[in-house]
Amino acid sequence: MKEKQKDAFETNPRLGKVGGQAVMEGVMMKAGERTCTAVRQEDGSVTVVTQNFTSVRKKHKWLNIPILRGAVNFVEMMILSYKTLSVSADAFVGETEEESKFEKWIKAKFGAKLLDFFMVIATVLGLVLGLAIFIYLPDLLVRGLKALTRAEFKYTSALLAGIFRILIFILYIFLVSRMSYIRRTFEFHGAEHKSIACFEAGEELTPENAKKHTRFHPRCGTSFIFVLMLLSILIFTLVFLIPGTEIWYVRLLLRLLLLPLVVGIGYEYIMYAGKHCNRITRICSAPGLWMQRLTTREPDLEQLNVAIIALKSALPEIFPAEEVEADIAKTRKAPPAENAEETPAPAAETAPEDGTASGAPEA
Repeated sequence: MKEKQKDAFETNPRLGKVGGQAVMEGVMMKAGERTCTAVRQEDGSVTVVTQNFTSVRKKHKWLNIPILRGAVNFVEMMILSYKTLSVSADAFVGETEEESKFEKWIKAKFGAKLLDFFMVIATVLGLVLGLAIFIYLPDLLVRGLKALTRAEFKYTSALLAGIFRILIFILYIFLVSRMSYIRRTFEFHGAEHKSIACFEAGEELTPENAKKHTRFHPRCGTSFIFVLMLLSILIFTLVFLIPGTEIWYVRLLLRLLLLPLVVGIGYEYIMYAGKHCNRITRICSAPGLWMQRLTTREPDLEQLNVAIIALKSALPEIFPAEEVEADIAKTRKAPPAENAEETPAPAAETAPEDGTASGAPEA
C-alpha cells in the first residue's frame, strides 16, 4: 500500500506545475511562462495582473544542463521577484493622476517612476546589507572567537562560520516576523502553500478546502535558502582545507566563484525533493520545513481566496477565464442603490434577521 502511494505521488502530473511567492497584500503564481499576481484591495476586491516571463533557458538549450540550470534559474527568479514586488505595489497603491515635482524630477533624471527608483535603491542596499550580515559578520564572529579562545580553528573555521550564518538567519527571520506587515505577508505565504497543496491533491479549489492543507512545502524558497546554507557549510569546509585559503580575500573570492555551484546543487535537490516522498528526502527536507514555521503563518479565508484566484489565473487551460472572473466578481462589493424604494413585506412573510417583525415598529 505504501509503495503504491509513493508511486502515485511521484507520477502526480500536478506536482511542480505551479509555483509562487507572497507579495504585498497578495500572491503571485507562475505556471510555465505565465505569471499572475492577485492583490487584495482595501475594500476587499481583488486585482489580477497577468504577465509573461520567458526563461532564457528556452532560447538557449545548453543552459538546461544540470547544475547550470539551477544557477540560471536563481538569477531569473531574483529578477522575477523584483518585478513582481513592483507589480503588486502598483496594483495595491494604484496610479496617481498627478505627479509631484519631485516625482517628475526623478523621472526626468533616471527615466523611472518614483516607486521604481526607490525600489532599486532598496534592492541595492538590501544586497549590501545581506552580504554584510550573512557573509562578513559570521567570519568576523569566528575571528572574534579565535581571539577570545586563542585557538586556531584551522580546519573548522568554515564550519563555525556556517553555523553562525544559520543562527543569524534564524534570528533575522524571527525578528522581522514580529513586524505586523511582514507577518501579514507571511500569512499570504501560507495561503500560497495551502492553495498549491490543495491543487496538487486534486481537490476543488475553495478557501475551505485549502484551509485543511499544510502550509509547509518542500519546494519553498525558505527551504531552498536553508539547503544552500547547509551545502555551503559542506563545500566550503572542504575547500578551505586547501593551503592558502586562510586569507580573507581569497575566501571571499572562492565564495563568489563557488556560489553558482552551491546554488545549482541546491536547485537539483529541491526539484527532486518536491517530486519524491521518501525517507531520505523527508530527513533532508526537515530543517527547511521547520524554518517555514517562521516564514509562513495561518491565513484567513480571504487570503486563501486571493491565492486561489492567482493560481486559477495562472492555469487557464484548467480553469476557464469565466470561472476566474466569477471568483473576482464575488470580491467586489456592490455599491448601495441610490433612491431605492423600500416596499414593506407582508406580515405573513419571514421576519428580518434582526428579529423584528416586518412592517412593525422597533421597540
